Amino acid sequence: MSTRREFIASGSAVVGATLLAGAALGAETPKVNRRIVLAKRPQGEPTPADFRLEEVPIAALKDGEMLLQTVYLSLDPYMRGRMSEAASYAASTELDQVMIGGTVSRIVASRNSRFKEGDLVNSFSGWQEYQVSTGMGITPLDPRIPKPSYALGVLGMPGLTAYVGTLDLGTPKAGETLVVAAATGAVGSVVGQIAKIKGLRAVGIAGGPEKCEYAVKELGFDACIDHRDANMPGLLKQACPKGIDVYFENVGGAVWDAVLPLLNTHARIPLCGLIAQYNATSLPAGPDRSSQLMATFLVKQIKVQGFIISTYYNRQAAFINDMSIWIRERRIKYREDITKGLENAPEAFMGLFKGNNFGKLLVQVSE
Repeated sequence: MSTRREFIASGSAVVGATLLAGAALGAETPKVNRRIVLAKRPQGEPTPADFRLEEVPIAALKDGEMLLQTVYLSLDPYMRGRMSEAASYAASTELDQVMIGGTVSRIVASRNSRFKEGDLVNSFSGWQEYQVSTGMGITPLDPRIPKPSYALGVLGMPGLTAYVGTLDLGTPKAGETLVVAAATGAVGSVVGQIAKIKGLRAVGIAGGPEKCEYAVKELGFDACIDHRDANMPGLLKQACPKGIDVYFENVGGAVWDAVLPLLNTHARIPLCGLIAQYNATSLPAGPDRSSQLMATFLVKQIKVQGFIISTYYNRQAAFINDMSIWIRERRIKYREDITKGLENAPEAFMGLFKGNNFGKLLVQVSE
């Protein structure tokens, strides 16, 4: 059973990037690394048997290298695709290799002149406690980030995804209606709040009354629909009396079926993810509706734009500037769902596809 703590972040407190630093300084350099590797490729939903926790020795550092200790590990839906052999925008994780993942890490030993012990950095160490690094791809935490964990969420990849998808691809206009599914998740919660900042009506879709209440009362959404409600399509229509101008797609499946007939002429669809079908092993049953779908896109002149956030890293500076201001002004609120202990990462990850998390899902690997 995992141990889980939840936090609601207001962004009002400023925590320096050195807050967590120093805990490991002066201690003997660790000799053993615990890591979770891909044991076998999932067939459908991942199971515990697809992962293996193992211990391996840590190699002595060479000149130019440093030892990173993972503090926070990000768990994200894209990792399911990397567990598969199917062709995608990025290479698959090989069997018996460490599961991939973004991390915030502390430098506990360094023979690299560009980095010093105690610094916190953005890294991609994956599901493990330690990583020997040459410094390639490693960046110090931006001093404008108020909490180190935010570098993996609202001020990290999920936040940038929401920012680019909403503003650059959604091209929102004041008075329009934006709908986003997974509305209390790492991306969806930020999408809806950006929409409100830009003067739109924001309608969320989430799993359960508690999440919907949070979206409206805490995040400021105009409405939120429980996708588990049997009348979800009807409720969504009521919440969008003027139709839908921007639909930020995170989910697919039954949610998409409810959204499609409500799309307005010239609607824009930033296509970010399709979590409802990541574990599918075959196409859904039923008639082929692709011709109907394409006809709707044509007649209503709908723009659908799939995007991979690595293409938009040139927007990082503007994103950090805007988002840090919005957080400081409390115009963006953010919730994190933190599981403690590397050994609990598989269970937390599997729960991601069941909607068990409430906010950005992280694993705290060390203090």
